[in-house]
Order: sequence, then C-alpha cells, then structure tokens
Amino acid sequence: MLDFNNTEIAFSAKTDGELQNAKLLFSTIQYPWLVKCAKVASNIAIKIHFPLAWAVKPTLYKQFVGGETLQDCTKTIEHLKHFNVKSTLDFSAESEQTPDGIKATFEETMRSIDFAKGNPNLAYAVFKPSTITTDDLLAKASEKRGELSIEEVKQFREFRDRFMAFCQRAYDNDVRILVDAEDYCFQDAIDELTDEAMRKFNKKRAIVFATLQMYRHDRMPYLERIYKDAVEKNYIAGVKFVRGAYMEEERARAAKMGYPDPICKDKQATDDNYNAAVKYTVDHLDHFEMFMGTHNEESNHRLAKLLDEKGIAHNDPRIFFAQLLGMSDNISFNLAHEGYNVTKYVPYAKVNDVLPYLIRRAEENTSVAGQTGRELRMLRAEIARRKK
Repeated sequence: MLDFNNTEIAFSAKTDGELQNAKLLFSTIQYPWLVKCAKVASNIAIKIHFPLAWAVKPTLYKQFVGGETLQDCTKTIEHLKHFNVKSTLDFSAESEQTPDGIKATFEETMRSIDFAKGNPNLAYAVFKPSTITTDDLLAKASEKRGELSIEEVKQFREFRDRFMAFCQRAYDNDVRILVDAEDYCFQDAIDELTDEAMRKFNKKRAIVFATLQMYRHDRMPYLERIYKDAVEKNYIAGVKFVRGAYMEEERARAAKMGYPDPICKDKQATDDNYNAAVKYTVDHLDHFEMFMGTHNEESNHRLAKLLDEKGIAHNDPRIFFAQLLGMSDNISFNLAHEGYNVTKYVPYAKVNDVLPYLIRRAEENTSVAGQTGRELRMLRAEIARRKK
C-alpha cells in the first residue's frame, strides 16, 4: 500500500551519516535570510573567481548534484538502480550566453544524449533551450518575430538547428528527451519548435517531450491543442508537467510590460490546473506519454490512484513520476517500492558552474510551503526509528 510517510523505505538508500548530514543541511536552509545571504555571497565569489568547492561540495552539492561529469554520475545512477529508481541526467551549468558558452553547452548536451543510449537506468535526456541561444533573441522571436533583423533571423535559424539536432540525436539513440520550460516571454518560440519536433520524431512513441508549467492558466488549452494535433497528424505527444518556477518574475514583468498576468490567481487554482492536466492526459493516453514532475504529495497520490482506477499497470512505460535528486525521497522511493516508474532529475556540472542551480534549490525549499519542514520531519522520524 502506497504510504509516503514510510520513512524506512523513503531513506533506505541513505546511511546513518547521510541522514545526519541531510538533517543538518535542511535545518540550515529553512531560514530564508540565511539563503539570501548565501546567494549574495556566492554571486560575489563567482564574479571574483573565488574557490567555493571546499564549502559547497560536502553540503548543497552532495545533496542535490550527481557529480561534475557524466562519468561521475555513474555511482549515483547505480545506487538509485538498486531501489528501482531511474535517473535523468541534466547538465546544469549556467554558462554565459556567448558563442563559446553556447557551443560548450551544445556539445555537452549531445554527450549526455549519447551517454543515455542503450542504458535502461537512464529514463530521459533533457535540455534547456535558453542555454543554446540568448535571452534577447529568444524573447524577440517569441514576442516580435516579425521585427527580427536579418542577422537575428540567421541567429534564430542557428538556434533552431541546435534544437532540432538534440531531438534528432535523441531519436537516433531511441532516448526520450525533455524540452525544459522557460520564462513566459521565451515560451512561444520554444512551443513552436517543440510542436514541430514532436510531429517529426514522435510517430511510433514519444521521443520529444514538451514541458508545461501549469501555474500558467493558458497551459490547459495548449494541452488540448497538442492532443488534437497528435490525433490529426498521427503522433504520440510527450508532455512533462511541472507547476512552475518563475512566478514572481512573471508577474513583475507582466505589470511592467502591460500585458495580462499569465499566472493562475492562487495556489489552489494552480493545483486544480495541474491535476486537471494530468487527468486529461491519462484519459487520452492513446496519444500521450507523460512525465509528472512534482514534489506535491497529493498530486502523486492522485495519479497513483487514477492508474489503479483505470486498470493501468504501475510500470506502464508511458507514465513516469519524477522528483529532484536530494528532495522528496519519501515520494520517490515509496512509489518505486510499489512498482511505479520513477526517475530522479540528477544535475551535474562543476561546482561554480552549478552554483546558481544549487541556490535555487535552497530557495525553493524555503519558499515552497512546508517543503523544508516535511524534509526535516521525515529525516528526524527515520533517525529516531533507527535508534530504536
């Protein structure tokens, strides 16, 4: 029976020492002021090239990152495999949007797609579109496509070529690939290319997956359009659901630029939107594959129950549950124990390159209602259980 409060299963992959280290880390990042100070200090350290590995590697890095390279992640991949949890490797370096930075990210992402080929323990590959172009170009291509200069048209074609090269390599390697969602002002261009790639590469199964941030109130109509298009053009749509990552920035930009707020009015509306999208996808599973990324216990319970109600096997390859490495192990490991398909997002990159990602994880744990409290409650319960 699925029970997210079963700490024995939740932390079966952790030693006593690892439990204590995780408890110390979450006890520290529960204070928003401390996370803000760490963010300011890390930004300064990055600018002056101050070495931070000595402080970060034993703490945030160890909890949330698989390693510096693809090969470094092998230990994490093998460890998770023993608990029926697959991995999704995510190159999380946030390089500068220069030609050299874009080239390096493109090449490393290609290596990650090749690394996943034929490996049953790697569920997906993933890429973030804004890492292979510039923010300015992506925003203009989304919002003012007709105003692109000749040079910008050339740059957008180069971005499209890189985007499609990832999808082609994934198709050739028979590896499913997730197209990460971005800011509202970038998303139209990304949706357009993702739709094009799904029509081309998803004829027999879902290879390319669009990411829908369900805190946007327009994503449910977009999901319905994807389904109609998949039926009409005879392909399998891949969809990844998340709640969303840029709410404060989105609302501030909408107010500044004078367009309607794209975000749902409150958390309940977001939760309802998210759950409705998941149910719609399961109801139309003949033309969908789904990656459900969430740390929300209720949403995970809902999907698990829905599969049982519809007589869909727990390990149906069309449906995956997903959480981030180092977070919500009570969800991931209990789902996996009950035979559901589960994957952990496993970021990798050098310490300084992945630091912005790590700070966002710390911020997420302080801002998401109850997240850090839940982690600490679970960790303390398991430590107490083991002592008995």
